[in-house]
Amino acid sequence: MVKSFSPNPEQLALLPGKSGCDINGLGEIDIRRPTPIYWHDPERIAHGELQAWFYRFGPAPEVRPIREETMKVMAAPLSEVASTKPDWTPEQWSENIKAAALEREADLVGIARVRPEWIFEGFEVKEKWIVVLGLAMDFDEICDAPGPRTQVEVQTQYGRGARASHKLASWLQEQGWLAKFHGGPRAGPMLIVPAGLEAGFGELGKHGSIINRQYGSSLRLAYVLTDAPLIADAPDNIGADGFCTSCQLCTRGCPVDAVSDTKEMVRGVEKWFIDFDKCILYFNENNGCAVCLAKCPWNKKGTAPRLAEKLTKRQSSN
Repeated sequence: MVKSFSPNPEQLALLPGKSGCDINGLGEIDIRRPTPIYWHDPERIAHGELQAWFYRFGPAPEVRPIREETMKVMAAPLSEVASTKPDWTPEQWSENIKAAALEREADLVGIARVRPEWIFEGFEVKEKWIVVLGLAMDFDEICDAPGPRTQVEVQTQYGRGARASHKLASWLQEQGWLAKFHGGPRAGPMLIVPAGLEAGFGELGKHGSIINRQYGSSLRLAYVLTDAPLIADAPDNIGADGFCTSCQLCTRGCPVDAVSDTKEMVRGVEKWFIDFDKCILYFNENNGCAVCLAKCPWNKKGTAPRLAEKLTKRQSSN
């Protein structure tokens, strides 16, 4: 790919004095809570003016009604909290909540105990459990990245995530437990990717997205927070981390060289890292991107299950 992107001078003039990589904690060896950086209220973030520019620039016309409908779902009230609760064991609650999620538009569901280092600075999460929902995207549409078909597909699945999490939170309240929900594209009170990893969704890919054994990295995420008695799922090591070490497709395919080819220390954790400062300018001007997902070999139809099985067997034999 010929990489010749030149950012709009209007964007460059709106960059804050501090690097987004620094805000994200690049190079920090101590674990800490993440700092809000994008998709929160602009008053909370250093890049607030840049984010406002993105919204003024505007998405593809066909995206607007999808986004508006998603915002309506996010603002809709939940069901009332029932006065009684079923007498279920944690195992039964976990089983039933997963069944309820899959019946309410989710393609994947996993459970993790909330960790303080996932919660953004300035936000509070009191609930003990996060129920993570996965919404599969149509890879044929993602292959148009960063074009309008991809924008529509991404926003469509964010909308489905909003509906699925809203429905699941309502179901929980109908069972007598308070619940909170969140779906994209706006950021919530906590990071969702590390929660998804902990909840058994797969491994972090070099492109910064979760690679799942069934759907590859063609996923959007949503979640529900609750204190209902649940049991955490185990992380799922499918061999993707080692695969990404040798794979160069998203690294070479990124239009702005934002995908690191090596792991970095980020807030006390060594992991794959995306250069925010490079990524966000291209993302803004194209109303999204997802080129790295379009390049990811895990997303080719039927590939993820076969590749995960092969790599898992290889790991177990070593």
